[in-house]
Amino acid sequence: MNFTVSARLSARRFAYQHASILTALDQGMSLIAAGMADVTIMDGSGRTRTPAALYRSLFEPSRAVAAQVPTAQAQAA
Repeated sequence: MNFTVSARLSARRFAYQHASILTALDQGMSLIAAGMADVTIMDGSGRTRTPAALYRSLFEPSRAVAAQVPTAQAQAA
């Protein structure tokens, strides 16, 4: 799949192409740290997300999955 990272610095707009979602995410986070604005990552289907939203969708468990994971207290019982 193809990912496009775009960002703005003053009146200039930048766009970078990546084949990997992880390299696109890494660059998106780096551009934010460098002070660029309006940083977004668009996937091949046209869905656009901020680097933070993409990170959450990749690495945070969904609420349904989190509800099914037993807590340590429940496992001890």
